[in-house]
Order: sequence, then C-alpha cells, then structure tokens
Amino acid sequence: MNGTTTVVENHTKLPESLSPMCSKVRQPKIAIFGTFGTGNLGNECTLQAMLHNIQRYLPDAEIICVCSGPEETAARCGIPAFPIRYAVSIRQVLGVRSRRENKLVKWLRKLIRLPMGPYRWYKAFTILRNQDTLVITGLGMLGDFGIRPFGLHYDILGWSIIAKLCGCRLLFVSVGVGPVRHPVSRLFVKAALALGDYRSYRDRFSKEYLERIGFKTKSDYVYPDLVFSLPRTMPADGEERKNRKPVIGVGLLNYYNRRGRTDSGAATYRDYMAGIAALVSGLMEREDTVRLLIGDTVYDQGARQDLRGLLEARGWNYGDPAIIDEPATSVDELLSQLATTDLVVASRFHNLLLAIMLGKPVVALSYHEKIVSLMEELGLSEFCHDIEHLDVDKLIGQITELTSRAGTSARRTAIEKQIQAYREMLDEQYERIFRGVPLWSAAP
Repeated sequence: MNGTTTVVENHTKLPESLSPMCSKVRQPKIAIFGTFGTGNLGNECTLQAMLHNIQRYLPDAEIICVCSGPEETAARCGIPAFPIRYAVSIRQVLGVRSRRENKLVKWLRKLIRLPMGPYRWYKAFTILRNQDTLVITGLGMLGDFGIRPFGLHYDILGWSIIAKLCGCRLLFVSVGVGPVRHPVSRLFVKAALALGDYRSYRDRFSKEYLERIGFKTKSDYVYPDLVFSLPRTMPADGEERKNRKPVIGVGLLNYYNRRGRTDSGAATYRDYMAGIAALVSGLMEREDTVRLLIGDTVYDQGARQDLRGLLEARGWNYGDPAIIDEPATSVDELLSQLATTDLVVASRFHNLLLAIMLGKPVVALSYHEKIVSLMEELGLSEFCHDIEHLDVDKLIGQITELTSRAGTSARRTAIEKQIQAYREMLDEQYERIFRGVPLWSAAP
C-alpha cells in the first residue's frame, strides 16, 4: 500500500528454542509501565488499548500498573496500581503534623534524600519480583518533550534494571523515541532499550533516530501507535448533518516550545494562542460551530481560559452557542465529542489519532516529528502545519476544502484501509509478544 508503514525485520517464525517447554501454563502476571493517571487523555487511550488486548490474548492474566497516578488508575481501571517513584516525606519520618518547615526539617530533608534512592528501588523490586513481564508502553516517554534526564528517563532505566534482576521479560511496545538532546538522557534511554527482550517503535522516525545516535535497531520492529488497537466499539458519527452548520473541532495545547519547557517559551505560547484565537474567530465569521477540544484535563485548562480572554477581546461573546466549550474528563467523553465534529484541527497527537480513527478529516498543528511522520504515512502532508508558524488564512481555506468534499473523498476511503492495516499489524504484534513466547510457562 502506498505510504503504509510496514513492519520491519525478523518477520519469521519463532525458533523452537523459544516455544513453550511444556503444556502446563500458569497464570501470567504482567506489569504495565507508563505515565498514566495524571489527566493526559492520550496516555489513558494507550493504557486502555493495552489492557483491552492483554485481556483478548491472555484472558487469565493478572495485570498491575506502575504509573504516575496510581490512585486514579486503580479507581478508573480496577487494577492494582503502584507509583513510579516511592518517596517518604519528612512529616512521615518525624511524625510532624504541621506543614511549616523549620530549619531542622529543612536540614533533615536534604539529609534523607540519599537513602531514599535505595528505598525506592527496593520497593520496585518488591513489586516486580512476582511479575513475569514488564511492558513499557507507547507514549513519548523516550523523547525529551517535557522530560529532564533525572526525571522519567532515569525512572525507566531503573525499572528496566530491576525487571531484569527479577527475571522479568522486558518489552518496549510501540514506543516513541526522540529527539533526546541531553547526553545523560541519551545514555539512560539507550541503556534501558538495550535491556529489552523485545523492542518496537510506533514510527520510522523513532527507529531511524536511534540509529543516528548510535543504537542498533536491526532486530527491532516498527508497528503503529497502540491507540489504533482500541476496541471497535467507537462512537458513531454525530447527529444527522443535513441543513446544519459544520462543526469544527479545534484542539488546544499548552504549547511553549518543542521541548515542552514552560520556563523559556512564554512568547511562543502567546503566538500560538493568538493564532488559535484568530482561527476560531475566522471560523465563527463563516458561521461555523466551533467545538473546543482538550487532551489533558490538567494542563490544557489554562489554554482554555486564555482563549476565552482573547476571543472576548476580539468582541465575541463566549456564551455564544457557536462556541462549544465542554472540556472532556475521560477518553469516552473525548471520543463522543470528536464524533460530533465534521473536521478536527488537532494540536495534541492522540487527539489527532482518535479523530483519524473516527474517519474525520483532519488538519494537524505539528510540534513534533511523530505528527509529521503520521501525516506523511497517511498521505496528508499538505494538511500538516508547523505549530509555531500558523497561516490562519491557509488553515481556513483547507478547512473549507475538506468539509466540502469530506463525504465522497477517495482519500477518506484510502485512510480507512490504512487504519484497518494498522489494526492488523498490531494484532500481529500482540500475537508475537503475548502468544509467541509465553515465558510464564511452568518449568519442565
């Protein structure tokens, strides 16, 4: 298929030495690692996709999650969840009830940091010692967008080491990699990947980027983003479209710069929000309905408030029915909102993916190579715009073009075929990692 991402090397039958050693198989125990439970709906989509497919292929599996927001994840998904980082506060150690910190507490805070490292890795060991597999899922955790060296990259390396010490099978599944600019981050990312028993990347950019920074990927794979393996029970299109104004979904992002650093991109953020305000204003002048879309229930709230101020400064009444601002709080709500649109202008990567899965015409505002790569694969490069250089007139012209021919476009049919191909490729990957080498088989 023209423009299709294909799975790369090693599409061969698994060697007999890796097949089950006997027919007696015990209940598999799988830990999923990721930045879940923090309000990022794209990350939650990825977790839902992985949970759904583990249950498809290993219905008896015991699943736990190691994540950034364990309380939220446990409540939402109904599985045991544990924090990526364990920490003990000074108040816990001293039994201090007041939140006030005197000089003694501040001194003890510095003193206690040293033994906290061994403690947190001991806790990681107690979690993984009874697990068969640690799955490090998709997401962009192996790039440096909003990530510093001794943050998540250090955590991923530490958990990877503990997994191997515990005898776990370590899987990196459809992960996004790069750019990784800091030399320490590069060291941590490459060291963690080197420990993997299986590695696949969600796009060719990730695989080729690793080769450029000196990591050999010859035995690795390229498979699509895991979100393309969500269950097919997606919401149907919105209400009947006859004789009604087009509904344009406009995605918001708290965008500061290409490294996701809020400390050095205030001017970039202002320019981006001014462009979004001009776009929304132009769409309303055309008498379109604009539905605002977020992808993070925490970080995108500021962008919503700032957009409101900018639109009111332009003379628009934010209470106008032509502006729909109902921030989603869950993946299901986001999907339902996307289903009511006729076209989506997406800033966040997973909002773009979900809109494509729902068969919506899309225009992408790109802040990362992963978006450029996806749009190229789908033959939509002309509808991919640099988020830092928005041409509002061109955007509105493309929106007009796409909404006028959305229902009969041959491109839409081609994209639907591509999505089906993505699903089949991901089914192949799940077969490979969950049925190909069941290392939880009982010993002979």
